[in-house]
Amino acid sequence: MPHLLRVAFPALTLSLAAFGCRAQPEEGMIRPEASAHPPVAAPARPAGGAHPGAQGESWNAQQIDWQGYEAGLAKAKAEKKPVVLVFYTNWCPHCRNYSHVFDDPTVVDQSKKFVMIRANADEEADLANRFRRDGGYVPRTFFLKPDGTLDPDIHVQRPKFLYFFDEKDPRSLLGGMDEALRKLAG
Repeated sequence: MPHLLRVAFPALTLSLAAFGCRAQPEEGMIRPEASAHPPVAAPARPAGGAHPGAQGESWNAQQIDWQGYEAGLAKAKAEKKPVVLVFYTNWCPHCRNYSHVFDDPTVVDQSKKFVMIRANADEEADLANRFRRDGGYVPRTFFLKPDGTLDPDIHVQRPKFLYFFDEKDPRSLLGGMDEALRKLAG
């Protein structure tokens, strides 16, 4: 049946895939562990709480100082910097695409004005659930004040999937970063 939908309604199939992966698949959706491909094993975390990307991911850990959630919040408070919080999963193709946005030199420069936090929504499900403002899709990107308070108004301008910034064009994320610096910088 899904094949028939793709043949009869190819635009529908594309539009459904255009806005992130579901961290919590809805009824009838295939969970990643039920797919024909085995899930990607999570690599070990290096010192500092950063989580390297799975195969095909970048996240540019060489130039961006990724933090774990608790360490990142402590650093944000101490340095009085706003936070960029990104939820992702290892199995999500949109997350792999989005990870390369962080290779952009302007994103790298802007990241130095923030505390950058990445959290795996599968491994840190309780944390991810606290940030389910408009669903559990991934990737989701939030902007927090230096004290860790979410600013829910910094998001993409669309009616759904508000925290899904363009996975291939860094200008989307840069717009959110610019707004966050105007509103949240200590």
